[in-house]
Amino acid sequence: MSHQQDGVRPSGSATALCEAYDTALLDLDGVVYAGGEAIVHAVDSLATARAGGMHLAYVTNNALRTPDAVAEHLTELGVPAEPSDVITSAQAVARLVADQLPPGARVLAIGGEGLRVALRERGLEPVESADDDPAAVVQGYGGPDMPWGRFAEASFAIRRGLPWFASNTDLTIPSARGIAPGNGAAVEVVRIATGAEPQVAGKPLPPMHRETVLRTGAKRPIVVGDRLDTDIEGAFNGGVDSLLVLTGVTDAAQLLAAPPEHRPTYVDRDLRGLLTGQPEVTLSGDAYRCGGWTAAVRGDALALDGEGDALDGLRALCAAAWAFAGAGVCELETGKAIAGLQL
Repeated sequence: MSHQQDGVRPSGSATALCEAYDTALLDLDGVVYAGGEAIVHAVDSLATARAGGMHLAYVTNNALRTPDAVAEHLTELGVPAEPSDVITSAQAVARLVADQLPPGARVLAIGGEGLRVALRERGLEPVESADDDPAAVVQGYGGPDMPWGRFAEASFAIRRGLPWFASNTDLTIPSARGIAPGNGAAVEVVRIATGAEPQVAGKPLPPMHRETVLRTGAKRPIVVGDRLDTDIEGAFNGGVDSLLVLTGVTDAAQLLAAPPEHRPTYVDRDLRGLLTGQPEVTLSGDAYRCGGWTAAVRGDALALDGEGDALDGLRALCAAAWAFAGAGVCELETGKAIAGLQL
């Protein structure tokens, strides 16, 4: 029942998404919480979806915390979760490393406790120094207080020829105060120092999708996220549908310029989108219509006319922009069309 691969317009669903799909694969930062606090409507929406029989799994590229700690935090926020409901990029990269190294191998761990626990779970021994005879280097998000010397330690080991793995390469991460540097920024520091390239496990790459499927057993999953280049592209690569929520790092202009692999199946403001159907976008002549809005290409710009729910206007604009761009990136002027929406 996948609409993901058509890539021309956001899909509609007459059925509430929590009924149409058996499992929601939910990103955390920017979707469920930001800076440790629950995002508005997240707690109630997830409770309703769960009560209706939907399995909720939390899939995060953030390798800092253990599944136990993440589950505990979710439960404190009012979203009951077990450690088995949490899948992290630390777990995905640990499996990737374990597939290539013998049991008991030493691994230089550049990151937080979540990374160390995941490595031990796979029978590997995390060590702290390039002088501890490691067989590989693994880098994951270590939080805002990661000492600069940890990057130097990774560089020393990688320059000796050791294989280098990274949990993920998200350049940014949402926080309560705004957008902060993510693990991808730290990976770039080591890349510049060494000239090496890591093997990456996290979204949107196949190791993370593999880990998620193995741990959830989902049959009809939907990926729910706020990032086009990780959550939505990961869903595209896995051939499953996706819901983009506008509570994190993606804004309307980025969405309109999305190439096919970054185009979500559905778009909504927040996690309330799981509880409803999704309106259909229809083509009439050269214009796309959703709700009370009509969007079309006029000259070198997108034009939007109508009234009603601003989100329907965005859906219509997406259809017009994506159809114009085809397999590429929309380079039309979008600012005036977006300015009329109060998202």
